[in-house]
Amino acid sequence: MKLEEQKIIGYQIIDGKEVPIINCPTEITIKNKVTGTVYESEDQVKADIEDPNTPTKEEHIQRDVKITVARLDIFGSTQ
Repeated sequence: MKLEEQKIIGYQIIDGKEVPIINCPTEITIKNKVTGTVYESEDQVKADIEDPNTPTKEEHIQRDVKITVARLDIFGSTQ
């Protein structure tokens, strides 16, 4: 499940300077640790857990989150 691409979503004043708030590209993988099933959405996970015909429980679900951050260039002093 791939989420939004990197973009500036606003600005915040930090130490008197305007700093951009960046929404970074995020990828979430939801997997059943027992069966190996990869789910497309949280709704599929919920349906599988609630289905009495499957042995799936919440503790069988693994959520991996990959966040890609922008490269930061440091200019000047870092003190």
